[in-house]
Amino acid sequence: MTLKARLIETARAEGFSAVGFCAPGSIPQAANRLAAFVEAGRHGQMGWMAERMGWRGDPAALWPEARTVIMLAELYTPAFDPLSVLEKRDRAAVSVYAQGRDYHDLVKKRLKRVGRWLIAEAEKGSVPAEIKVFVDTAPVMEKPLGQAAGLGWQGKHTNLVSRDLGSWFFLGAIFTTLDLPKDRADTDHCGSCRACLDICPTKAFPAPYQLDARRCISYLTIEHAGPVDEELRPLLGNRIYGCDDCLAVCPWNKFAKAAHETGYAARVGAPRLAELAALDDAAFRARFSGSPIKRIGRNRFVRNVLYAVGNSADPALAPVAASLLGDPDPTVADAALWALRRLAQDSP
Repeated sequence: MTLKARLIETARAEGFSAVGFCAPGSIPQAANRLAAFVEAGRHGQMGWMAERMGWRGDPAALWPEARTVIMLAELYTPAFDPLSVLEKRDRAAVSVYAQGRDYHDLVKKRLKRVGRWLIAEAEKGSVPAEIKVFVDTAPVMEKPLGQAAGLGWQGKHTNLVSRDLGSWFFLGAIFTTLDLPKDRADTDHCGSCRACLDICPTKAFPAPYQLDARRCISYLTIEHAGPVDEELRPLLGNRIYGCDDCLAVCPWNKFAKAAHETGYAARVGAPRLAELAALDDAAFRARFSGSPIKRIGRNRFVRNVLYAVGNSADPALAPVAASLLGDPDPTVADAALWALRRLAQDSP
């Protein structure tokens, strides 16, 4: 077997479901698309997207010595319908990817093991090799690279879609100085389908294949600091961390396979809003230890919960909002007041 074939075999044994290879310079269109996205202000408060744009738009500039980018996909396919919780308005809807353990930790450990194996195998052939691994924490555009490596294509919702895996998978990257054979880039298979565009509650897609993060619920509940525009708050529904609507309706999910990693199994579930609103900082940190939810902090989390309380149309939750009117965080206090006013409007 070739080194590439053995690497794929090793990666699959580690739990990755797909592996593809591309050149660092295989996404020449990415830099201009990123620049246009930022220039239009569609990145919102994500200032890190405007920083190091040269590296983000050109992987070859990130590490000039790299000769191959190895893209790997790891499934987190849910065992439940992620849209069903949206009808339970007294409960919280949490994005599937955040239901279990933090994927950054799980994927990176696997990438490092595969990378160490690759270095050791190359050394057996007296070929020096270096690697760098990335999981959503560096200026790397994983989705365009994933398409260039043949793992799938960026759908109309801008996420990567695979004919073999559906939509539910994380991406990891191994940059290496080894010059390995490259794969053919995947092509678009969305056709005339508009399911992901039409379901978006906030109309965050100005056009197919374009996203305005400032209207995206995932951005608003995770990345956006401070109060959310009052125009958008009712559209959040009970989504308190992320949104899966555009992923969940993709027809290619009929080919999705089960996740291998038990750490992604749902442990957060759909907790009651009243229970979450009562969390102080210590309780929040304890409850979401090891979860990606922890990164947004208690104040932003409770802000989101209060927007959901306001959208619940359940007057029994009014005392929950009232109890946070004097919260030390002004954004939380503002969300509590908004929730009370909205509940009052919905009362008969």
